[in-house]
Amino acid sequence: MLPLPVAYKIDPMTHFRSLRPLRWAALLVLFLALPAARAQKTTGFRGFQVVSWSPQRLESGSPVLFQIELNLPADSLHGTWLDHPLVFNRAHQGNSWYVLAGIDVEQAPGTYPLELTATASNGQELHATQQLNVLPGSYKTTTLHVEEKYVQPDAATLARIAADKAVKDAAFAHTIPQPLWNGSFRSPVPFAPTDSFGTRRMFNDKLASIHRGTDFHAPSGTPVVAANDGVVIIAQGMFYEGNLVVVDHGQQFSTLYMHLSKIEVKVGDRVHKGQRLGLSGATGRVTGPHLHLGVRWQGMYVDAVMLLKLTLPAR
Repeated sequence: MLPLPVAYKIDPMTHFRSLRPLRWAALLVLFLALPAARAQKTTGFRGFQVVSWSPQRLESGSPVLFQIELNLPADSLHGTWLDHPLVFNRAHQGNSWYVLAGIDVEQAPGTYPLELTATASNGQELHATQQLNVLPGSYKTTTLHVEEKYVQPDAATLARIAADKAVKDAAFAHTIPQPLWNGSFRSPVPFAPTDSFGTRRMFNDKLASIHRGTDFHAPSGTPVVAANDGVVIIAQGMFYEGNLVVVDHGQQFSTLYMHLSKIEVKVGDRVHKGQRLGLSGATGRVTGPHLHLGVRWQGMYVDAVMLLKLTLPAR
């Protein structure tokens, strides 16, 4: 668990006596509802006042919000993180900038540079580099049993899988240069997420994949809503994913809603946070009804549960 911000620290001797009747599960829910801490560092680089990131603890599979405070006006701020480009967005006031990025679930632990370049209003370029530690994620292994066609597909099925991949590749290649998301992401269904992200999955006793999403035990027919504002870039049936909707939230940050029983949007639709996308179901490679929520940033897959805890700026 992340360390609590100072404002939320609790004196165990003073407060826990009064909480004795509460269940520990309720306490856990209370603690998990607290905003994630933000780490920040005052830089020694000219023009860069503060570099901050949230969550404070970065690990394989983390989404990450970078926020930069400059001490002079600038026209633009760009960067590089894990060899992926960053284009920062200007905040409403002052010389603050932000960008939403991520760390892939399979990223090796280590120390990685966040490289920054600001173009000052006078045309001068300013540079800074912040080294960040990425810790290993903790994931389990599970065994599932599905129809054999999902483990050893025949030639016709392989052709369909290839066609599905072509659709996804074309959709993800399209870039919306500005963020469309507005404030924090919300849960797409009114059910708690499972601890399923990053799980190494054995299908019919064969290691098949790493689970790059989070499952919600949503009964068939549960309305599924958009986690944030964006544009629908995929809305169709797929072999593995079943009925799939993908919402692009801008700057190659997207959410994926899988195994739907019904799709109620089409490609090109502009959707808003909380807008209905379809109904949950059990289509594709599943063992029962549920919603799979995936979060993708520039080809990396990050933990949806961590994203839902992040406090993000409103546009």
